[in-house]
Amino acid sequence: MGSTHFLTKTLKNVRTEMSLCVLAYNMKRMIQIMGIQPLIAAIRT
Repeated sequence: MGSTHFLTKTLKNVRTEMSLCVLAYNMKRMIQIMGIQPLIAAIRT
């Protein structure tokens, strides 16, 4: 995913930072697979 180190220190904060990275990666993949308009429609339902 391109990240070589974490910006935060404690385990709780690192876990949160990793979750945000994974969420961003998954959102980018969904946009590439579905396209932006179908993704927005799926989120709204």
